[in-house]
Amino acid sequence: MARMIDQIRASKLPSNMMQFAARGALSVPPEENLEILVYLVKHNKVFGDLARMTLAGWDEKASLVAASDPKTAREVLDYLVSPANLRPKLLPALVENPSVPASELAKVAICASPENISAMLQSARVRAAVEVLKSLRSNPYLKANDAATVAELLGGGAAVKPAETAASEAITEEVPIAAEATAATEEDGEVPEETVSAYLSEHAKEITADEGKPFQPIGGIMELLGADYFPVSAVQQIARGEETTGTAPAAAAKRCVAVPVAAKRENTMQKINGLDVKGRIQLALKGNKEERSILIRDGTKVVALAVLEAPKLSDGEVEKYALQKNVLEAVLRQIPLKRRFMKNYVVVRNLVSNPRTPLDLGLGLMKHLLAVDLKNISTNKEISETVRKLAMKMYKQKLDAANKK
Repeated sequence: MARMIDQIRASKLPSNMMQFAARGALSVPPEENLEILVYLVKHNKVFGDLARMTLAGWDEKASLVAASDPKTAREVLDYLVSPANLRPKLLPALVENPSVPASELAKVAICASPENISAMLQSARVRAAVEVLKSLRSNPYLKANDAATVAELLGGGAAVKPAETAASEAITEEVPIAAEATAATEEDGEVPEETVSAYLSEHAKEITADEGKPFQPIGGIMELLGADYFPVSAVQQIARGEETTGTAPAAAAKRCVAVPVAAKRENTMQKINGLDVKGRIQLALKGNKEERSILIRDGTKVVALAVLEAPKLSDGEVEKYALQKNVLEAVLRQIPLKRRFMKNYVVVRNLVSNPRTPLDLGLGLMKHLLAVDLKNISTNKEISETVRKLAMKMYKQKLDAANKK
C-alpha cells in the first residue's frame, strides 16, 4: 500500500485532507507525519505556512526520536538541523546522527549561540571534523575559552578572538596599524600628552567655532542621569517652572538639586559641567569609562567624537555606543570608519539594529550580518521599513544559498 506521503507528492489528496496533513492530524506514524509536514513546507505554497506553524509546535519527544534516527528522511534531518529551524534540545542528537552530513553541521556552527557552541564542542564527532571546527572558528559569538579549544583541535593555531572574523570584509579606515595598537592601552595607563595635542591641533577650527558651548547631553540631563537621581520634590518644582532661588522653600529645593543621591555621579557631572570644550575633549581622551559614557552624548560634536579616539576605549564600550539612540548621528557615522571597531561583529550588528543609524549606513553594513541577525532585524518594528525589507530579502538569499550547498 502506498504511503500517504507518496499520495501527497502525487497531488492525489483532496483539499480537506491536505489541511489535515498540514496540521499533522493524519492517521500515519509520527515519522511519516514529520516527513509530510517538511515536504509541505518545502514544496507546497498553499499549505506550506500552516505546516511550518505545525512543525514549530511539534512534540519535542517525537522530534528528538526523528533527530536521533539515522533512517529519518534526509529532507527532515536537513530541516531540523537548519539554523532557521533548529531547536537547541535537538542539537546533540543531530550532531551525533551519522545521516546528518558535516556540511550541514558547519552551517549550524557558523552562527550558533554560545550555548550551542559549547554543546557542539562536547561531541567527539565535531571535535574531529575540521570543516565544522573552521566554521566554529568564524562564529562571531565564540567565547575566548571555546576559541582556545577550537584552535587546539585545529592543530594549535592562534585562538580566534570572538566577533572579529565575521567582519573581515568590513569597511576599513586608512590609518596606520600602529595607531590602532594604542587602543589596547590599559584603563589605568597614562595617555600621552601628544595624543591630546594632536587631536586639539587637528580640530582647531571646530574647537574655536564651538568655544563657550556648555555641556548639553543629547536626550537631556534627566535621561542621562535617570529619574531617581533628583529628589521628586525638586523635579516637580523645576517642571512647574518655579525659581530655585529667593524664597526659603525655593532655596531648599535648590539644595535638593545640588545634593543628588549618587554622590559619585554628582562629582563626575560637576566636573564635566565645569569644563569648557577643550577641557571636555581632554577628559574624553584621558578620562575613565564613566566619563566617556557621559561625554559620548555631548551635543558638541568635536567632544563626542573625541571619545572614539580615546586610547583607553574598549570594544565593549563601542558596542554600547553603536546601539545608543541618544548620541549624535556623527558618532554613529564615525564608528564604521575605524577598522578596529568594524572587526567587532557585535558593533556592526548593533549599528544596523539602531533606529538612529542613518539609513544609508545601515543598508551598507547589512551585508556583513549573519542570517539569524538578518531575521531578527526584519521583525524589529523600531527600525525603518526599508531596512526591515532588505534584511528579510537578504535573509532569504542566505538561506537559499545555504540550501544549494
